[in-house]
Amino acid sequence: MWVVIITAVTMVVEIVFGLTTKSMALLADGIHMGSHVLAIGLSWIAYIIVRKVTTRGTFQGDSGKILSLSGFSSAFMLLIFAFVILGGAIQRLFHHPVIQYGDAILVAIIGLAVNIVCAFLLHDHDHTDHNLKAAYIHVLADALTSVTAIVGLTAAMIWNIPWLDALGAIISSFVILRWSVGLLKDSGKVLLDLK
Repeated sequence: MWVVIITAVTMVVEIVFGLTTKSMALLADGIHMGSHVLAIGLSWIAYIIVRKVTTRGTFQGDSGKILSLSGFSSAFMLLIFAFVILGGAIQRLFHHPVIQYGDAILVAIIGLAVNIVCAFLLHDHDHTDHNLKAAYIHVLADALTSVTAIVGLTAAMIWNIPWLDALGAIISSFVILRWSVGLLKDSGKVLLDLK
């Protein structure tokens, strides 16, 4: 619950500042954080559902599959958002607006700090829980987009190369694509009872 609330507030701040500062990397980070609000919210709801069905005793199925389904859905959302970020970043390679670097870097640093706090809140060693793993990967992926935004914006500001901001978003999207495909495979195997 706390991760959902913290992430939602940070998402609004990053999207607003991404639009006002004209930073694609920061906007990508905010949009990506929006996917986290949906995905981590879905994970939270999945735990509530599992808790209710197991305490009532009326559910005869495998409650672990509910968590794997939530993880699969989260991974799919992450995949879609990665493609959205990639498309926007590629457009920005050819059309560079004037970026307000100082504000964008500051907000990206705040976003990174929030992601580090959320990662500690979600960290668990149960690797069989695809729901928790999905939430954790979402936070790690968002931390990555914050880091690439900070590096891309700083380099673009220092060397006056605005397309480095978009390049940071492109790099993030490829890493996120890889993570989401891995999670789709792992959770899909559980859902299909594959070894």
